[in-house]
Amino acid sequence: MTEERTLLIVEDDVAFARTLQRSFERRNYHVRVSHTLDEAVAALKQETPGFAVVDLKLAGDSGLKCVKLLHQQDEDMRIVVLTGFASIATAVEAIKLGACHYLAKPANTDDIEAAFARADGDEAVKLTERPTSLKNLEWERIHETLVETGFNISETARRLGMHRRTLARKLEKRRVT
Repeated sequence: MTEERTLLIVEDDVAFARTLQRSFERRNYHVRVSHTLDEAVAALKQETPGFAVVDLKLAGDSGLKCVKLLHQQDEDMRIVVLTGFASIATAVEAIKLGACHYLAKPANTDDIEAAFARADGDEAVKLTERPTSLKNLEWERIHETLVETGFNISETARRLGMHRRTLARKLEKRRVT
């Protein structure tokens, strides 16, 4: 297999990752799957893929960290971020860190492959047309501030004007992505 047809899938949902893997293998990609950031780092030591699909919300870690590591490994790697928690803040951050495209779930193999093929900046962010709730706006602001502070919870709480324990409780309800 040539490098441009190698794909790394970083997704903590095992069933979804397996589905993507099988679908891309049918399209003649050599696919490696990682379920955690640590597994993705280990996979990068073995080979550098030409493409990557990264879930924004990884168990215990941020997909944004993964995007940054992948982009540092190879600036030409085509990275698509998938998320069930789409927001403008995380989309902008993902693109800044090196993703070429950001897709809201549900996204299928056709959507992802089309995103790989698109020119950079051409419809780089694809969000659904759902109205944003107050809860989602709050979460977007929390996440945006977390990214700005390098995921420092104490500094984030200070900037948001809330008690650190209040922020910690909110983060426990909705894991940091």
